[in-house]
Amino acid sequence: MEGDDCSFPPDSSDDHSQRGSVASSATLSRAQDVLIYLFGESAVHLNVEGLGSINVQELGRSVREALHIPESVQDAFAFWLCSPLLDLQLKARHQPYKLCRQWQDLLYRFTEASEEDISQDEPYLQFRRNVFYPKSKELQIDDEAVLKLLYEEARSNILSGRYPCDPEHWTGLGALSLALDEGTGLDGQQFTSVIREKKLSSFLPAHVAMGSGGLLSTLRGKSSRQAGLEQNLLQAYKKLSTSAGSSPTQLLRQYLTTCHALPYYGSAFFLGEIDKPAQGILQRGKRKAVNVGICLEGVYVMDAKEKHVLLGLRFNELSWDHSYPEEEGDSHILWLEFDGEEDGTPVNKLLKIYSKQAELMSGFIEFCVELKSASEGAAAAEIDGEASLSQQPAGKEGGNKNGRGGRRGMLHRQSSVVCSRVHSLNTISYVDNGKEIKRLKPKRAASFFTRQASAATYSAVQLTESLEQG
Repeated sequence: MEGDDCSFPPDSSDDHSQRGSVASSATLSRAQDVLIYLFGESAVHLNVEGLGSINVQELGRSVREALHIPESVQDAFAFWLCSPLLDLQLKARHQPYKLCRQWQDLLYRFTEASEEDISQDEPYLQFRRNVFYPKSKELQIDDEAVLKLLYEEARSNILSGRYPCDPEHWTGLGALSLALDEGTGLDGQQFTSVIREKKLSSFLPAHVAMGSGGLLSTLRGKSSRQAGLEQNLLQAYKKLSTSAGSSPTQLLRQYLTTCHALPYYGSAFFLGEIDKPAQGILQRGKRKAVNVGICLEGVYVMDAKEKHVLLGLRFNELSWDHSYPEEEGDSHILWLEFDGEEDGTPVNKLLKIYSKQAELMSGFIEFCVELKSASEGAAAAEIDGEASLSQQPAGKEGGNKNGRGGRRGMLHRQSSVVCSRVHSLNTISYVDNGKEIKRLKPKRAASFFTRQASAATYSAVQLTESLEQG
């Protein structure tokens, strides 16, 4: 796999059971059975000839035919080569069997897994959402089978906490899942029976259903907490039961529409770490595990443990780059630069994300930016030209409201898990006074970036002096 072929998303999902490899070492000239896995623990069983040389494009025709996916939405899905250690979305020309043979090399290159884990890891082939498929197109899909496939994937991401959301969202989504599984006609007793049998974790995110905290707090509050969650879920379910429009297609669309409100829906996810803010000598050098979601809208850094967003940036709000280790023991780093504030002073903020997948993330961002620019350019070509800047709705950002000429609004922490928590990040802060860059925070080395999402709306800071490592 070439370097540009590798710029696809890793996945830290741990909800997949160990599954067999997509291919064995048997003779590949004759027809062989292959399982293509789907979300929801189902699979497509194919009998494939020439498995060793078949590519994704050829395999896709057979899978779409088996699943009765209309040609109009064939781009909504892609093939992924997955394991508990790494997920990669494949291109049309890729040959899955050959990539399986290279799997250990990919794990050494893009993961921190131990030699033992790498030697035991086996990938499987999965058919799931194409991360480059726009949400706007997905909203136009009305085929129930296709919506079901998209729903199963979205549900998995909600339950695993990969898509952080607030109580009103995960309660409503849980009720929709229950209605899709059991119908909308359950009474209170039947509802309780289903919840007891399938467990709350079948409908609510695992970290919510299982709770958190120490053993003592768990023992004291588990019963009342579970009862409260069940009651909230029941109330949301009753609203569905009494509302008009409860066909499976309508429920599926409602579930997906709710998920679309999450800015990171459809993201590719990468593993990384960031520096923890120093809280004394003993805590210096510690890091926090994060999931980095990248989609066509922007970049989202999420706390892997607490399941909330730490930083969310659209592409016109950031500059980025990645750096390779300079010395043994150093890390691959993805650098994110964005506007911030220190004691009322506008500053440039740098966030370092340590990850062997930094190169993947950087390439992924670049590709998303190019796709977005191309789509915006095509849309602009269709505009009559009658609209002017003075006619823009309030809140729409013009070209002069980003960057140094006129700064966008600062990011503030709010109660929602979806909102950024910039104040909790250990960032490097700088200010450009027009002549030179002055360091406001720790004496640290940094690479500033020539690469930008949009030169018209954001200007990266230019380095004028060397900054020493602190």
